[in-house]
Amino acid sequence: MRRYYFLLLLTSLAFGQWVQQKTPLKVPDRPNMGLYRADAHPQQEIAEAIRKAARNNKRVLLVFGGNWCADCHALDYAFHQPRIEPLLTSNFELVHVDIGKYDRNLDLAKKYHVDLEKGVPSLVVLNMRGGLLYSTAQFERARLMTEEEVIQFLSAWSPPAPQAKK
Repeated sequence: MRRYYFLLLLTSLAFGQWVQQKTPLKVPDRPNMGLYRADAHPQQEIAEAIRKAARNNKRVLLVFGGNWCADCHALDYAFHQPRIEPLLTSNFELVHVDIGKYDRNLDLAKKYHVDLEKGVPSLVVLNMRGGLLYSTAQFERARLMTEEEVIQFLSAWSPPAPQAKK
């Protein structure tokens, strides 16, 4: 009988893990309409994020989007989930860049090779000196993505561990 309960427990845990990995990201019922601020100064915020990243051996993650974008809010909601937030905050300095109605900060989108025609949110990864490592629009359908996919992305682009000095 114990063997049966043990097998049932393992099956339940495995199923729970599978469901968690396959569940699409959630668009919050009450999105943060101040997430992408029109009055922000993204060039200054990026410069400050680069300074912090250099001090703390992190990378910079730019998220281009707008408050009207449900997928942008789904991704931000994912960033605050228990499995994702520690990975994000320990490896990245995060900056949200408002694109308005595709009429703001277009110079930054061009500088960081963000193809806004593919949609938002678009993510950019910078090294701790501000050099471009990666630019992608793969999150433009964030509502259909899973936490596991976000974790895989963040893990893939996390900075390498600092090497010990000899």
